[in-house]
Amino acid sequence: MTVIALLSVAPVIEGSMAEEVAAAVDALESFDVEYETNPMGTVIEADDVGTLFAAAEAAHCAVDADRVSTVLKIDDKRTSDTTAEEKVDVVESQLGRPARSDRTEPNG
Repeated sequence: MTVIALLSVAPVIEGSMAEEVAAAVDALESFDVEYETNPMGTVIEADDVGTLFAAAEAAHCAVDADRVSTVLKIDDKRTSDTTAEEKVDVVESQLGRPARSDRTEPNG
């Protein structure tokens, strides 16, 4: 996969957005993309930018609200096939550790 993006789709509403965000994420299942959701958005990988745009549009349209806010940041590295996981691996190699804090869960 060569195109990597960060997609954030959210209804502009009061209260929880979880149901509508879940609908946006579920819409990605209809496309030949790989994705992983995190607290700030969903990272999507696709073979081409057309597939990526179609998946992002479906996620946007899946949200049932009067107003929807969508942000799409694309990394279209056209000369190599670097995956999102490989990009993180390179950073972790430079750090010499995982690229996250080493917090432990509180007991109780």
